[in-house]
Amino acid sequence: MTDLQTVVREIAAEMAARHDRGAVANYIPELARVDAGSFGMVVIDAEGKVHAAGDADTPFSIQSISKVFTLTLALGMVGDRLWRRVGREPSGNPFNSIVQLERECGVPRNPFINAGAIAVTDLILSGHQPREALGEILRFLQFLARDQTIYVDRAVAESEKRTGFRNIALANYMKSFSVIDNPVDFTLGVYFHHCAIAMSCRQLATAGRYLAHAGRNPDSGLSVVSPERARRINALMLTCGITTVRENLPIASACRARVGLAAEYWRSPRARRPSPSGRPDSTPTAIRIWAESRWKCSLNAWVGRFSGRTTPDQTRLAASKAGRWPVSPWPNALSTIIRPRPQGG
Repeated sequence: MTDLQTVVREIAAEMAARHDRGAVANYIPELARVDAGSFGMVVIDAEGKVHAAGDADTPFSIQSISKVFTLTLALGMVGDRLWRRVGREPSGNPFNSIVQLERECGVPRNPFINAGAIAVTDLILSGHQPREALGEILRFLQFLARDQTIYVDRAVAESEKRTGFRNIALANYMKSFSVIDNPVDFTLGVYFHHCAIAMSCRQLATAGRYLAHAGRNPDSGLSVVSPERARRINALMLTCGITTVRENLPIASACRARVGLAAEYWRSPRARRPSPSGRPDSTPTAIRIWAESRWKCSLNAWVGRFSGRTTPDQTRLAASKAGRWPVSPWPNALSTIIRPRPQGG
């Protein structure tokens, strides 16, 4: 097997040599200043080995990537009551569209489109002042990444607040259907600020490891979310997490992901080399790297399940062997960071 660090470095070098860099998000003025030539990549394998290249330690505004962590936090606070406010299906519309809200009585289709993330943020805010709720989100990310230097980019947050007219419309529309409980300005203030949290690729890769370890923090062994909820978050990332690429990507790759404004789905020409079977391999490089890790058995089983080649029992057995479904209790590992919420009401 090719050394993973070598593969990561080759991808970074290939990206550095490319001139088709696309365009940065200019509808948020502060993001228009971002260097389009920057590229960083970090892969942390199941054993905890870090493989980094490019601008891996340069902080950037994580934007929609924060929605994965706010979803995790909200599930820990209110449990399955969350799904009364937001759905769990792909939207088929742009991430900031209001069309679906009009048809579905103000209930967002999933927590990764803007309306859904605003509704999730409103749940986190309930019973708190905006500064306290934002502090919980920030401390949660610092805890997961084991790095207290993670911060909110105030310039980006203020830029979003000044120009976030569509998000303001989404929040007010949901408020009219009582999907939003708190004052709209409070909820949006927290939302704009957690999207403006600045992290590096290395910090993000570290923070997201619990989703590859059945909801456990692999360094401490403590539970962040239950295995069942970790599976649900992964499933939502698979079906709803990438909003700007072709719809059959999950079927083709079974790769769970969440992209932000600065992320681009990129297919490497190197990924089109013939596979060992002699057929061209059109799998994106990043997905091929993922499949070379400890979860290969699980990924192969999921792809087989989608195409009808394996039974559900075979899929679960394969995933279990890969460490996806361990049975563990639910300790409140974040009691010092997250204040428990009442379960009624």
